[in-house]
Amino acid sequence: MSFLKKSILVVYVLLLTFATGMAADPSQQNGDQTKQQEKREKKFEQQMAGATLVGHFTVDGKQNGKAPRVERYEIASAKKLDGNQWLLTARIKYGNHDISVPMPLNIFWAGDTPVISLTNLAIPGLGSGFTSRVMFFEGRYAGTWQHGKVGGHLWGKIEYAEKKPESEDKK
Repeated sequence: MSFLKKSILVVYVLLLTFATGMAADPSQQNGDQTKQQEKREKKFEQQMAGATLVGHFTVDGKQNGKAPRVERYEIASAKKLDGNQWLLTARIKYGNHDISVPMPLNIFWAGDTPVISLTNLAIPGLGSGFTSRVMFFEGRYAGTWQHGKVGGHLWGKIEYAEKKPESEDKK
């Protein structure tokens, strides 16, 4: 086949591919994406209700050969408010404090993975300037935290007081 015929064939295939992509209804694609996102958000709400984040955290520059510190956050609920805004109600045990507090925060999505994003949040009874980015995937969480000039990493598993039925986890 001559160079000219090959070039025409390639152009034809590209045009056909482009035309097929253009023929898809953008409003249908947006509707499908919106439905998928709504499913992800509903699943996240269900997974967080009654969940306990059990894991560890580090403090930058403070390890000195010691094991990471244990952490535990009991999540009562996670409710989507508007846009990326959510209200997460959690029991936080931090130092001598043990409080339950509703926290307004943002949850962004990296594909199918929710990422909590809070910046300079004031938590009543604990202080201000709390910043973190925490992602959740397949029953685990991991991220970074900052409180003033002190920060570190955190990670662990998501546990439930009673094991949720498998069918509920897949919704």
